[in-house]
Amino acid sequence: MSFEEAKDRLITVRDLLRFAVSRFNQADLFFGHGTTNAFDEAAYLILHTLHLPLDRLDPFLDARLLPEEVDAVVEILRRRVEERLPAAYLTHEAWLGDFSFYVDERVIVPRSFIAELLREQLQPWVEDPEAITTGLDLCTGSGCLAILMAHAFPNAAVDAVDLSTDALDVARRNVADYGLEDQLNLVQSDLFTTLEGRRYDLIVSNPPYVNAPSMQILPKEYLHEPQMALGSGEDGLEHVRVILREAAKHLNKDGLLVVEIGHNRDALEEAFPDLSFTWLETSAGDEHVFLLTREQLV
Repeated sequence: MSFEEAKDRLITVRDLLRFAVSRFNQADLFFGHGTTNAFDEAAYLILHTLHLPLDRLDPFLDARLLPEEVDAVVEILRRRVEERLPAAYLTHEAWLGDFSFYVDERVIVPRSFIAELLREQLQPWVEDPEAITTGLDLCTGSGCLAILMAHAFPNAAVDAVDLSTDALDVARRNVADYGLEDQLNLVQSDLFTTLEGRRYDLIVSNPPYVNAPSMQILPKEYLHEPQMALGSGEDGLEHVRVILREAAKHLNKDGLLVVEIGHNRDALEEAFPDLSFTWLETSAGDEHVFLLTREQLV
């Protein structure tokens, strides 16, 4: 059944869900921007398009839809398959835990394990969350980690830094949505370049970290994202090297640096054998996010 035929023949949410899962699997879509499989992604797109609660599929499965509702759902399913757009770009919405963020193709789709750690206020490494008074999010993109940092540490004045003015425009919208204009400051900078003299209790960063070979074989969905936010030189460590070199100058005494580096743990430890990285446990294991103190960096 084609997408045009589907508009005339499908009636219920259950019909659309079955159709979507079949088409997604047939097209061999890549899932990595919020969901992990065809069923969950189809359910999300259908519920979002119909303005239904995202966590309540079952009560609506046999609901008969209006023709215009079917048309809207089929169209978004068609775009997901034919254009290979990540779902977040179709709905302009991405989630990190309970936090929703506006996104479009000016920023990568938020997907950071640091978000899990901020929900726990980085305990036990941060003993007193109220004592964090300054924070920095490097490579902020949509501003998601900076916003989570502001919520985790309500006494912190947070700087959110990105090189891309387009990304900062998106971040500005999200900051306004959460009413954090007085706590969160957006800064255009190439990493630490324009932050001379600024020091922080906590620096977090989810920088570009995809190595050159991996950039050549990215799934089509990733090609819609800003490539400058993904690639980081031949070995994926170009940005991290700068961060490790410069961070100590921007950390207060006992300050912490938390950085996400994808699948580059082995390469990083080989490149910096004298640094005692603490690898933080996340839902994906302990290979993706490291922590260093200012004293270790010095």
